[in-house]
Amino acid sequence: MKQAIVPSRVAVTGGAGFIGTHTVRRLLALGVETLVIDDFRHACPEPVPAAVTLVREEVATAAARRALLDFRPQAIIHLAAQGGVTRSLQEPAADAVVNVVGTVALLRAAVDADCPRVVFASSGGAIYGRARRLPSREGDRAQPLSPYGAAKLACEGYLGMFSRTFGLHFVALRYGNVYGPFQDGTGEAGVVAITSRRLREGLAPQITGDGGQTRDFTYVADVADANIAALTTRFQGALNVGTGRATSVSELVRTLTQVAGFLGAIEHVAARPGEVRSNFLSPARAARHLSWEARIPLGEGLATTYQSFAGVS
Repeated sequence: MKQAIVPSRVAVTGGAGFIGTHTVRRLLALGVETLVIDDFRHACPEPVPAAVTLVREEVATAAARRALLDFRPQAIIHLAAQGGVTRSLQEPAADAVVNVVGTVALLRAAVDADCPRVVFASSGGAIYGRARRLPSREGDRAQPLSPYGAAKLACEGYLGMFSRTFGLHFVALRYGNVYGPFQDGTGEAGVVAITSRRLREGLAPQITGDGGQTRDFTYVADVADANIAALTTRFQGALNVGTGRATSVSELVRTLTQVAGFLGAIEHVAARPGEVRSNFLSPARAARHLSWEARIPLGEGLATTYQSFAGVS
């Protein structure tokens, strides 16, 4: 079978962030000319590679639009967003401005720049809500419990509209709980990053609620591979990007404490409002349409992530 050719010019919004950094590195390794648009609100500690064209702006600004019109990307990977379920519950209007209005502005700019394809970072963790069956499949009813999840679902609706009206090809990748090196371990970050940071600083790890909640923890390198694969697929629509395996937060934290050699007690804190109890994703459709599967075992991914927080290469 003839291998699909990755576009030669790709724009990555949020390319200075956690997932963006790994994705941009993949693109550069493939020789792809890359434009990064990022306001550095969620930038990771790794510097943006000198080989990219960097525009330090929010995606909805006139400057970002001009950059896209000048660059004429053959595809856009849209990762820029305001993350955080708790933050979105506290400020739902602000969340919608960044995540929905920003995405709509980007899609309009994509059409005007004659960009034929957008890969959108959606959320398998936030869109399905209290799923009636697990693992969640793309055809299951979407019932988000947070403004963040509702915003991701609304953006998928706008992608469909831009496809029908303007012919824009899109793939919405519904990520599991992404973790790995370069993730911010402060604020409302993922449990892997927060726990790794606390262990590195000699602090007791914390578990929200009873720790029995389950998630689909997906290593960031696998997610970056899915982003690249989505640049060439003929499929259009939503695809889950996850392992298909459920892991409890308690199990995850115990594994990290073993990796770190931490022998102290684990602290429990109050559960977050709007938090889903159980969630994991069926990756069968992504395997079929992207020839993609998660390859990094959880234990290996957690060890690598902890080592990155501890400054060990």
